Amino acid sequence: MQLKYNRKQNLGGLITRTLIKLVLVIFIVIVAIFLIEKINFPSPEKNYKIDVTDEIKKLK
Repeated sequence: MQLKYNRKQNLGGLITRTLIKLVLVIFIVIVAIFLIEKINFPSPEKNYKIDVTDEIKKLK
């Protein structure tokens, strides 16, 4: 005689696994944001000022 496996999970186990996955995802996102803030991205050294009024007048 073979025993049947009880494949249905109880509600507590399902909620626990979902919460653990949610906490892991939130933790990974927070760590990623923290690491991205540490990277020093280059900023443009020159401010560009482009006058587009002539082009707007041409479009009208």
